[in-house]
Amino acid sequence: MSAEATITPDMKDTKPAAPIAASGTGRIGSLDFIRGLAVMGILAANIVAFGQPMTAYMYPDAFTVPHSEAEDWMWVAQFVLIDGKMRGLFSLLFGAGMYLFLEKAWARGQGRWLQAQRLFWLGLFGLLHYFFIWRGDILFLYGCAGLAALLFVGLSRRKQLVIGLLGYLGGVLLYGGFVGLLPAVADTELGERAGYAQMAEDLETEKQADLADGALETELISSGDYAGWVSHNFSAHAGDLPFFLFLFWFETLPLMLIGMAAYRYGLFDGGVDPGRQRRWGWGLLVIGTALTVPVALWAKDGGLTYYGTLAAMVGYSMLPRGLVILGLVALLALWGQSAGGWLAERIAAAGRAAFTNYLGTSVVMLLVFHGWAGGLFGELGRSELYLVMLATWVLMLLWSKPWLERYRFGPLEWLWRCLTYRKLFALRR
Repeated sequence: MSAEATITPDMKDTKPAAPIAASGTGRIGSLDFIRGLAVMGILAANIVAFGQPMTAYMYPDAFTVPHSEAEDWMWVAQFVLIDGKMRGLFSLLFGAGMYLFLEKAWARGQGRWLQAQRLFWLGLFGLLHYFFIWRGDILFLYGCAGLAALLFVGLSRRKQLVIGLLGYLGGVLLYGGFVGLLPAVADTELGERAGYAQMAEDLETEKQADLADGALETELISSGDYAGWVSHNFSAHAGDLPFFLFLFWFETLPLMLIGMAAYRYGLFDGGVDPGRQRRWGWGLLVIGTALTVPVALWAKDGGLTYYGTLAAMVGYSMLPRGLVILGLVALLALWGQSAGGWLAERIAAAGRAAFTNYLGTSVVMLLVFHGWAGGLFGELGRSELYLVMLATWVLMLLWSKPWLERYRFGPLEWLWRCLTYRKLFALRR
């Protein structure tokens, strides 16, 4: 047994790893079911940034086509129901999956070094995704945050939970302070006062630079200049990676730790009293949603301005978003333990191939929108983009289950596994 394998968490807090169950039941089935819903939800959040300039994700005026009043309300609905929740849910599940992987590694006499290798390759996949396919990547962030999370795996589940919750609350304060004043300076008379005028001017300059960058990317993508677009990603956006890490670090890492603790407490396999889990889940979901709605309406009443939508998404909604994420995972874990039928099986299969579905979706969007392929970038409004999303959901559900009936892993899951273990695994069942 390696020295690394002796560094294990408090064993009274662990359970033996469950075998991989059929989709929809058991610990693994529950995780796969939620992961499948999350990867579909991530596409719902990202579809606008696939087919329009990246800034249009938060700021409707960045659309290259008119954004109607009805679509402004769609922005509100997406903000309340989707934005940030699916990414947060996926982050929490990633932490649970990390601990599950480590349990199996410890049982084989391996340990955190194997997980570190796995995260290294994930980060590399993320960089390739970021520069060559789509800049909305989260894999590089997960690789970096996952490495930091390895420092906490030896703690008890209670300490992981407490540190995760405190870290998330710290992020609430940090991000709220970081963006909280920006709308007041940029969008109200406060920006005209002495002492704020220069700040208001700087904010407007940054806004115009962002919009100009979106216009340039639209031109490169629409014209089919893939090489020029990739070159632009390297020259103009390589330096954005540290900022993105900062922007999401105090959300992603705490949620990973909460996910580890939730897995060890038995949230995904009936280890928590179902009635209590259901009550907490609904309570957190309802309270978080009720607190999110006023933020969305405030942003809309203010005209969905650049800094108003930025503050709403990054700062003001983080606390209620966290409540929604915790409520969702509690309820979906219960549902996933008992869900059955063809749809649940296909959702769980999509979750087992979540890595392939996440990156594969970006490749499909590349083919749909870039000028050298489908050429639809900048051509579709929000309503039409949601139709593309629905079609891609169907594609996810159609391919994942038949593939996994014939093969042991999704294509990219298999490649990731081979790279992690530095050996070639059989793919066909």
